Amino acid sequence: MNHLSDWQDTIVALATPPGVGAIGLIRLSGEKALEIADTIFKGKKLSDQPGHTCHFGVIISRNSKGGEQEAIDEVVAAIFRGPRSFTGEDVVEISGHGSPYILGRIIEECIHAGARLAKPGEFTQRAFLNGKLDLAQAEAVADLIAANTKAAQQTALNQLRGGFSSDLKALREELVNFAALIELELDFSDEDVEFADRTQLKELVTRIYKKTDELIASFKLGNVIKNGMSVAIIGKPNAGKSTLLNALLNEERAIVSDIAGTTRDTIEETLNINGVLFRLIDTAGIREHSKDVIENKGIERSKANAAKADIILHVVDLLNDEGEEKFNWLHDFDEKTITVYNKYHPWYKKREELGILASPPAPAIDAKTGFGIDELKQYLYEKAIGGTVQTEATIVTNARHHAALQKIQESLLAVKTGLGRNLSGDLLTIDIRGALHYLGEITGQVEVDRDILGTIFGKFCIGK
Repeated sequence: MNHLSDWQDTIVALATPPGVGAIGLIRLSGEKALEIADTIFKGKKLSDQPGHTCHFGVIISRNSKGGEQEAIDEVVAAIFRGPRSFTGEDVVEISGHGSPYILGRIIEECIHAGARLAKPGEFTQRAFLNGKLDLAQAEAVADLIAANTKAAQQTALNQLRGGFSSDLKALREELVNFAALIELELDFSDEDVEFADRTQLKELVTRIYKKTDELIASFKLGNVIKNGMSVAIIGKPNAGKSTLLNALLNEERAIVSDIAGTTRDTIEETLNINGVLFRLIDTAGIREHSKDVIENKGIERSKANAAKADIILHVVDLLNDEGEEKFNWLHDFDEKTITVYNKYHPWYKKREELGILASPPAPAIDAKTGFGIDELKQYLYEKAIGGTVQTEATIVTNARHHAALQKIQESLLAVKTGLGRNLSGDLLTIDIRGALHYLGEITGQVEVDRDILGTIFGKFCIGK
C-alpha cells in the first residue's frame, strides 16, 4: 500500500467473520462510498441523507438480460460522513442477512460499481493516516479484537482510549519545549546566552527516564496479559499430574490410571484465572530406564516442554517420594518452578512432618478430592503477575513499543551524561532529538517507515 492512488480508492470488505450468521456487515470507505452505495441500493438516495442515519432498502443487481433489476437482499445501510467516521472518510455500512453467498454478491456489486477490495487492516490504517487514531491506538484495535480474557480486553481498551498515548505525548511536549530553547541558544551562540535551564532539563530527563523505566517494567506483565502463561506439569509416573490437570479444569480431560506411563503424549488445555490465561501442559511421567520406546519419546518431550514453559509445576507424591532425585535437573529452572505436594490430607498434623519446608511454603493439595486447588490457582496467578493487575494503568503489551522505549532510555542516558560533562547545546540536541524521535515513533507523531506500517496493519483482518 505504497501508492498514493491506493488511498484515493474507495474500498469494500466484509467486516464480520466469514461463515453463516444472522447478520453480516459490509463496509465501504472512501470518496465515492455514497455514490457506489446509491448504484446498488434501492430506497432513499443515500448521498442526500445526513450522516449517522440508517436506511432500509434493497440491494439490486443489473441482470444481463435486458438490464432488468434483480433483488439480492433486503438490508439496512448506515451512513457516516467524513471526517466524523472511523476512517475519517465517507463510510457506508451495509447490514444484510448472514449468508456467505448473499454477502459475496453484495461485495461483487460494490466492486463492479467502482470499489476495490480492502487489504488487511486498511480501514484502520486509513483511520491512522487521517488522524483519527495514533499508531499506538491503531495497534490497540488489533489487540482488542484478539483479546480472549477480561484483563487483555481492559488493557487494550485503555490503550485504544489513548491512555498510553497521553502519557507519551505529555512527556514529548515537555522535551520538545526544552529542545526548542536549546535550538534558540544556537541562534545566539555569539552572545553566550542560556535559555534552557540545565538543572530543569536534568530533572525532566530523570523524570522521563523513570516513567519509561516503569513502562518497560510493565512489559513483562503486559506479555502475560496479552499472550498468557504456559505451565508444564512435571512429575514421576502416578504422582497425580493428570488428576491435577482435571482438578484445575474441573473436568475429566486427561485419562487417570494407576498404571505407570498412562500419559504418553502431552495434553494442552487453557485455564482462565482472574482474567489471565494459563496454557496447562500435562506431560508424560518421567522415570528412568523405561523399555517403552513411545513412553521414552514422551519423557523427552516433557523435559523439552519444561525448558520452554513460563512456569513449571513439579508434582511430588507425598506418600511416595522415591525417585525424586531424578528431577535434580529442575534446579536449573528454580525461578519458574513451583513444587506442588500432592496427596496431602488435612488431617495430617504438621506440614513440617511431611518435609514441606519450602519458603514460601509450597502448595499442599489433594488433586483427587480437590483440596487446596483454589489456593494453588491463586498461587499460580500471583507467580504470573506478581500482584494485582491494574488494567486502568498503562501497561505495555507491544514488542515494538518495548523496543522503542529502550531506545528512548539510551538517548536519555546520553543526554544525562552530556549534562554531567557540560556539553554544548548542539551536542545535547542530537540525543534529545533521538529521544523525541523514538517517543514519536510509538504514536506515529514522526513519519514511520511504510514497511513498518505494512507489517503492523497486515496483521489485521480484511474488514478492519
